Amino acid sequence: MSALDPTSTLEAPPASAEASRNRLRGGSLGLMDIASSTMANIGPAMSFFFGFGFLATTAGVASPLTIVLAGITVALLGNTLAQFSRAHPSAGGFITFVGKTFGPTSAVTTALLATLGYIIAMASVVAISGGFLATTLHYYLGWNVPWILLTLALTALSVVLIIRGIAVSTKIAGIFFAVEMLVLVVVSVAAIAKHGAHLSATPFQPSHITGGMSGLAEGFPLAIYLFIGWENSAALAEETDNPRRNVGRAVFSSVGIMVVSYVLFAYATVTGFGYDVDKVGASSVPFIDVAHDTLGALAFFAYLAGLTSTLGSLISGTNSQTRLLFNAGRERLLPAFLGRVHPTRRTPTNAIIVFVSTAVLIIGGWGLGHILGHTGTMDPVNFFAEASTMGTILVLLVYLASNIALPFYYHRHHRSEFSIVKHVAMPVLGAAAIIVPLYYLAKPGQPTPYNWFPYAALGVLAVALVYAVILTRRDPALGERVGSIVADAE
Repeated sequence: MSALDPTSTLEAPPASAEASRNRLRGGSLGLMDIASSTMANIGPAMSFFFGFGFLATTAGVASPLTIVLAGITVALLGNTLAQFSRAHPSAGGFITFVGKTFGPTSAVTTALLATLGYIIAMASVVAISGGFLATTLHYYLGWNVPWILLTLALTALSVVLIIRGIAVSTKIAGIFFAVEMLVLVVVSVAAIAKHGAHLSATPFQPSHITGGMSGLAEGFPLAIYLFIGWENSAALAEETDNPRRNVGRAVFSSVGIMVVSYVLFAYATVTGFGYDVDKVGASSVPFIDVAHDTLGALAFFAYLAGLTSTLGSLISGTNSQTRLLFNAGRERLLPAFLGRVHPTRRTPTNAIIVFVSTAVLIIGGWGLGHILGHTGTMDPVNFFAEASTMGTILVLLVYLASNIALPFYYHRHHRSEFSIVKHVAMPVLGAAAIIVPLYYLAKPGQPTPYNWFPYAALGVLAVALVYAVILTRRDPALGERVGSIVADAE
């Protein structure tokens, strides 16, 4: 019987019999490790470089306010993640949380939505890593190296580091993050200082949001995307020291640091462009232009920050998101071979290879569609925007399900700890806030290919649900395995 056949779960040994052989290496990471990994996954340089121009043209000069609102929303989502992780820390993250609340069918459906959403989103990072390096080499050396070759080389290097072990790859991603943050802060402060005589509070005045509440709402999905990766630490729970405490701390500290940082970068960028959002939107990478204007030849370091950001995000994102795929295989929500670890390094090698290979195949298939379609070419920057949008739609559905699940979970399993504020009010507000970006990402009238993304997401949801129903009927023990491996249990 094929390993890919969902019915093969009936013939595999029970998950409990293999748990000791397929545990990740516990205690490998501390609070600083998972916090830096989370922020590296967010990739502030990469996300800001390629996202802020669109945000500024949509929300206007006061786009920093949109970032603040997005940060508050992500903090609400962070409460949901922290509360679940405090009660039931698991490498399965949202998959385990939803499954423990609503049962095995929801767990399998969430597993497919989450893993596919993250793979598509990570494909955008894989592509932009080579694309940004190709741009840098061309600008400084005049070399015209095909970006896809650079992408494959950087991805292969990253996979080698990830397979070596969570501790070493997380530390390298943390170093990359430190480099990008240092450059971003230095450029931002220098830009603000250079324009000190003309500074204005305009970017923080609600009246300067283009279109008022409508502009704020339309820019909101773009601002939310700047924070994608904030949930990184939850999937590292099994390898984290004291995950019930440290996951929540990593989430809130990371979100807080990113909100302050993004507001600084945004203010420096709009200030550098003289508060002219049309010029910001016309720039391919607005922050790079500000760096050129402010530092001249030293703007090279801004390019370096972009490169370290993409690599840090690639490493930390793959580390975290492959744990979701791995745990789904370990609990037989997905094929069992995904749930095996390397015998000595204790890394989920099969899940890593499948995750990254699928991302590369998506890039190839997407590129073929562009080449054969109306564009005739495959641009990594355009692909970054397209793939990240499609992936975000699927991930937002998972966020929504998790917020809906939290009050039911605590009322059912931890009633003595049930809090109206933490377990009802905050997740309800988080769920309501998620509906806004979902609406604007799915509303009719968007250009191709964005107009068919909502239908693709519905198709994925339908297929995932059908698969889940079939699998749970053929494997009655599935419900007992969901969340059966607790991160800090021996």
